[in-house]
Amino acid sequence: MYKPVENTTNSMYEINRWRIVRSLELIQDAIVISLCMGLFSFMVIQVRDMFLSLLPPLDFHVVTADILFLLILVELFRLLIIYLQEQRISIGVAVEVSIVSALREVIVKGVLETSWSQVLATCAFLLVLGILLILRVWLPPTFEGIDPEQEISRRYRNRAKSELSQTNGR
Repeated sequence: MYKPVENTTNSMYEINRWRIVRSLELIQDAIVISLCMGLFSFMVIQVRDMFLSLLPPLDFHVVTADILFLLILVELFRLLIIYLQEQRISIGVAVEVSIVSALREVIVKGVLETSWSQVLATCAFLLVLGILLILRVWLPPTFEGIDPEQEISRRYRNRAKSELSQTNGR
């Protein structure tokens, strides 16, 4: 349990620490927003390149690789958006991106041109990712219906509010 701090020096330290943490979170959000803008710009360039690859002579292998790469970029963009909204990485989306990335590599290289050990390793990797995806759907977000990240964040906000009200009351 949190005890109120009697010393005003420690109280000021707590307030400054809260401001530093909040400033760092804002900087981190700005970095993620710039990543979103850069990724979106890159997606627009990839869409243009994909449409140019549809012109004759048509190479099905290149078109398929471009489409799958664009889907990976869309999933990464969605992952960044979820991070901005919820301040956490979505395990489900990260696993989906990994699955699509692995499948893209298999499709681009071709199963027949890949060594059996690489095919076996890719199959094991996809099997583990599939199990993770299934477990993520079946299990609740947390074990007792309590999201630990949200709970800690709520406690931290309540503590910061009580500290600010104590310092404003003095």
